[in-house]
Parts: sequence; structure tokens; C-alpha cells
Amino acid sequence: MERFLAYLGVMVAVLASISCGGRMNEKPAVMSAADALALPQPAADEVISYGDDALQKGELRLPTGNGPHPVAVVIHGGCWLAEYDLGHISGLADALAESGVATWSIEYRRVGDDGGGWPGTFTDVAAATDFLREIAADRDLDLDRVVTVGHSAGGHLALWLAGRRLLDLGDSLRGEEPLRIGGVVSLAGIPDLAGYASTTGCGAAVSQLLGGEPTEVPDRVGRASPIELLPLGVPQILVIGELDTIVPAGQAHSYQRAARRMGDTVEIREVGGAGHFELVDPGQAAFDVVRDAVIEVVSASNES
Repeated sequence: MERFLAYLGVMVAVLASISCGGRMNEKPAVMSAADALALPQPAADEVISYGDDALQKGELRLPTGNGPHPVAVVIHGGCWLAEYDLGHISGLADALAESGVATWSIEYRRVGDDGGGWPGTFTDVAAATDFLREIAADRDLDLDRVVTVGHSAGGHLALWLAGRRLLDLGDSLRGEEPLRIGGVVSLAGIPDLAGYASTTGCGAAVSQLLGGEPTEVPDRVGRASPIELLPLGVPQILVIGELDTIVPAGQAHSYQRAARRMGDTVEIREVGGAGHFELVDPGQAAFDVVRDAVIEVVSASNES
């Protein structure tokens, strides 16, 4: 009987393997870029231009009820490349608004767009963020509770926006009066441009963004890479997927170590079973982690 039960157990495992395509030891499937691009794209409450270029616009979504509303500046990723726009992150922006946080999901010129790359990508996201001053009163937005939320390359820009006030006065990337950012939630973000640069994959876009290899343009790296701007002086939560192969976990961990040495508060939250793109899908369990992080950073920004 014992041999029969053991045999039965083996057969159950084999049959389960066959039903899954015969792949007993494969890692669980994760979302692809194509999956992310196919996500539903709910309409915004308003689409507002912050500049003259067609790409200089943002999607505003407001929570129900009376304000003033805290605001998350939402920045999409896509390797800083023109091929990827804000559409795939609109579901996340919509879900955050339903959770009580107004979202300003910004478009910007990217590598491949006229005026994108260096310095236009940076000056665009800066201008879009500062533009909140122009629309806050009419939409009942609370500019004392503004945080940035970005995914992948957008996570890089979310961290950078929190640190750009530290650039030299007169620096065109800094602007005259950067809007205060109260905290950052970086989703599979890229905090170290030089450390991420490579000859393949998304890392190959770093040199395109900077207009040269990091070793060739060290001044630009110093002005554009969040790790070079530390300490940012605001709470930061880095959400990463356990199975992310696009932005290695080492980016977050090495940044956290450097930031903590400089006195910053940086927490890493790893989502089990998630890859790179689950973090922007409000239909995934990862959204609970993202939403909670955003609300926590908003609350911390109110206390500071």
C-alpha cells in the first residue's frame, strides 16, 4: 500500500506538470512589455498642456469628494524612449486616484523625439511638475502634499525630481523655483545611471539619454543621476519585483546603502512573484504594495 501511495503521488505530480506544459521546474511567468502595453487605459478627467510641444501634457485624475487633495506626479517608463508613452500607466494613475490621491500623469519628450534626451527630457518633467502651481487652486490640489511615483525609467525621474532642487542655482535642469517634493515611490526604478548603463537592453539607452557614455559626460551624470544627488532629504520607498530581470535588485540595494550613509530614509519593498511590469498593473496583487507605499509617503510628506 505504501508503494502504491508513493506511486500515486508521483503520478499526480507528473500529470500536474503535463497540464502546465510539462515544465515542472520553470520559474512562474511574469508580465511582458507587450502585456503592459495591452493594459486598459482609462480616460483622464482632464488632459492639460504644460508647454507648447504636443508631448508637453499631463493627465489629471481627481479623487471623489472634497479636497484639498494630495497629488502624485506619475511618470511612466520605457527606457526613456519615444516608443513608449504614458498610456500603459494610466490604469495605475486611475487606481491611485480612486484610492484618494490625485494623480498628474505626465508626458514628456523622450529619446527619439525632437527635443528629447539631454536636456529636454529633464526640463520637461521639471516643467510639468512645477506646472501644478498653475492648476492647483482650481482643482483643489494640496501642494504641501506632492509626491512623485515613477516606474522604471520613470522611477529614475521620480527620484531625480525630488533632488533637482539641490542642483546649482542657474542650472537649467533645476529651474528657478522647483516645486517641493515630499517623498518618492520608485517602482523598479533606476537610481544609478552610470551603474545601469550597458551595451544591451534598457541600459543601452542611458548614453542616448545623456548624449554620451557616462564616462564621457561625468558632469551630466552628476546632475542627472539620483545617486549623485544624495541626500535627497525626503522619504523614499523603492518597490521592486522579486523576478525582475530588466532592472536588477542590486540597483535598489546599492542605492539604499548609499542613501542611508548620507542620512536619507529609504525603504525597499520586494513583491514576491512579481517581475518588472506587475508593478504598474492595478489588477495585480502588487498594486496593494504600491498603493500602500504611496499613501504612506503622502502621509509622511504631510508631517514634514
